[in-house]
Amino acid sequence: MISLRKSSERGFDDHGWGQSHFSFSFADYYDPAHMGFGTLRALMEDTIEPSGGFGTHPHRDMEIVTVVLAGELTHRDSLGNTGVLRAGDVQRMSAGTGVKHSEFNHAATTPVRMLQIWLLPQSRGIAPGYAQQHFADSARQGRLLPLVNAEGRDGALTIHADVALYASRLDSGHAPLTHPLAAGRKAYVHLIDGELTVNGQRLETGDALRIEHEDEVVLEQGRAAHALLFDLGSHSTTEGRSA
Repeated sequence: MISLRKSSERGFDDHGWGQSHFSFSFADYYDPAHMGFGTLRALMEDTIEPSGGFGTHPHRDMEIVTVVLAGELTHRDSLGNTGVLRAGDVQRMSAGTGVKHSEFNHAATTPVRMLQIWLLPQSRGIAPGYAQQHFADSARQGRLLPLVNAEGRDGALTIHADVALYASRLDSGHAPLTHPLAAGRKAYVHLIDGELTVNGQRLETGDALRIEHEDEVVLEQGRAAHALLFDLGSHSTTEGRSA
């Protein structure tokens, strides 16, 4: 089963200091048809304007992945971590028993563009944790580059969730990419930029594809495509709005 969701169908909020597009129900955006997919609970595409950002706020019992696409994002948390994330950087924060953090754009003129991804943890009440790593853009060209997975294999960040997350850049000179799906697994493809065909469906910037009961995911016919591929466990959530 394959389901295409167009970029224009996502939720949207203008905070004044930035904008957010919501692929799943989150904060004031609520759609009972989009409450999550497998272990993927939320995916937001955020733009943070200069001198804007998210003030200190709490999280618990969630695995949160931040992917910075442009600009410089300053992170501070109650674990004592302070750092700047730039394009190509990926951060994994395990909220566990509780953590507070802030995300801010201190630049004078350059906005931050980022994705924030929430994933359901395999266990509740774990110790909070933090990790950050840079993944070169060149390493995504024509391949599926592992960003996070439970084992930290192939150079990826570890995560306490049943997910394997990959990034890929595909253009006209690249051969198709095939990712096998084990029985019971789901896949979710989010197209950050460009155009891409996935299992016969044509995606444009901001579009996403849910894939279930398929043996593989095939990415091909990219045009300046930058995509994320999630290989997900089948756990489904009945949680409501969350922030």
